[in-house]
Amino acid sequence: MTTIHDFTCDRLTGKAEELADYKGQVVLVVNTASKCGFTPQYEGLEDLYRTYKHRGFSVLGFPCNQFGNQEQGEGDEIGEFCQINYGVSFPMFSKIKVNGPEADPLYKFIKREAKGVMGTANVKWNFTKFLVDQKGNVVKRFGSRDTPSSIASHIEALL
Repeated sequence: MTTIHDFTCDRLTGKAEELADYKGQVVLVVNTASKCGFTPQYEGLEDLYRTYKHRGFSVLGFPCNQFGNQEQGEGDEIGEFCQINYGVSFPMFSKIKVNGPEADPLYKFIKREAKGVMGTANVKWNFTKFLVDQKGNVVKRFGSRDTPSSIASHIEALL
C-alpha cells in the first residue's frame, strides 16, 4: 500500500527530501500561494505548527501557481515572502502543479485518497489541506475556506 512516506519532494532550496522523514508524525499538506485571498492562512498554519510540533505534527507547504496566477515567485523569493510576512518556519517545498497531467506525484496520490466535494479529485483552489496520520495515510481533505484553527480538533484527535 502506498502512503505519503513513499514520496520524495524538493524543498524550496532544491534539496530532495524523503517524506519518510515524517513517519510517526501527523502532517498537514497544503498547496499555497503568495497573492491569494487565503494567503493570510499562512499565519494560522504557522500557529498550528508551533502549537503541535512538539507533539509530532508538521505542516508541509507546496507553492502552486495554477490558480489565478497567484504564485509567480520561485524558491528563495517564496521562502522570503513567507518568512517576512508570516514568520513561516514549517517546511516549504518547491513550486509544483497539483492538477493536470503534470501534477506532482504526491498530489496525484493524495487527491485520489481524499476526494473533494461531490467526489471530485481535482484541487479547486489555493490552501486546500490534506490531513495525514502518523502512518502516512491521508485521513481527510479540507477546502480553502476551512481555516487552520477549524482543523485543530482533527489534528488533536490524531495526536
